[in-house]
Amino acid sequence: MIQRLNGWGRAAASIAMIALLTTTAGCGRSTAPAASGETGAATTAAEGSSAESLVPADLKEKGVLKVATAEGYPPMEMYKEGTTELIGVDPELAELIAGQLGLEFQISNASFPGLIPGLQSKQWDLAISSMSDTEERRQAVNFIDYFVAGGAVMVNKGNPEGISGIADLCGKNVVGAKGSSNLAILQDYSEQECSTPMKISESEDAPTGLLQLDTGRAIATMVDYPVAIELATKSGKYEVLEDQYEAGPWGMAVDKTNQELTTAVQVALQELIDNGDYQAVLEKYGVTDAAVESAEINAGQ
Repeated sequence: MIQRLNGWGRAAASIAMIALLTTTAGCGRSTAPAASGETGAATTAAEGSSAESLVPADLKEKGVLKVATAEGYPPMEMYKEGTTELIGVDPELAELIAGQLGLEFQISNASFPGLIPGLQSKQWDLAISSMSDTEERRQAVNFIDYFVAGGAVMVNKGNPEGISGIADLCGKNVVGAKGSSNLAILQDYSEQECSTPMKISESEDAPTGLLQLDTGRAIATMVDYPVAIELATKSGKYEVLEDQYEAGPWGMAVDKTNQELTTAVQVALQELIDNGDYQAVLEKYGVTDAAVESAEINAGQ
């Protein structure tokens, strides 16, 4: 069953519920999350310890936090206009995390489907790229959850096909970003709910998916809600339908075997929440409605 939220403001209810559930579930847990994907609050994970003091010895010796993201989802991750400098909520939050850990910051742009394999091969230490915290992904990584949002349907301006929600996409040509949770939502709905399946194509990212709307090859796409709003506002060519689907936490990913770094990043995020720097980044990009109240590990359903 596809879960739906009506409008961006309804995400606040999800945030409160997730915070309640994960705080309760986290009581009395050990200092590192279990391999099965348990949750926990930063104060439970490493009470009284600073993030910097929890950095694994081998990483501390290297002195650099290597981070990967997948550019193309403003305001979360994008290039500064006219440059190849990565900016947005995710790169800037990751840089603050590195600072809390006492490490230099290095960020790379990668393909979204390659982010988790890159963590597993030790190509980088942390991936942050509007990545939904899902049970499937938690088989390979731990998530430090920092954001709550869902997917939204985007159509051409004026909504010429009269699409009111995901149900109206059955039997139609639609597009979703390769490897994304939004593509999975479209595929699952099509298989489970549509009497006539959607004709779903895959794009490299959200902007290239929108090119299919421009050329008439697709009538709609599904994009993370804050990204959809940003793309529609900047281009003036699209509309974002009100409902959000499968709203839940997004997480910074760390390889499942690196429990020490998972805890250190969790505590670093909590420090940024406590000192106000986390909120400042979200305010800068107009996405404070998606803020979490505390740093949690693997809070997704």
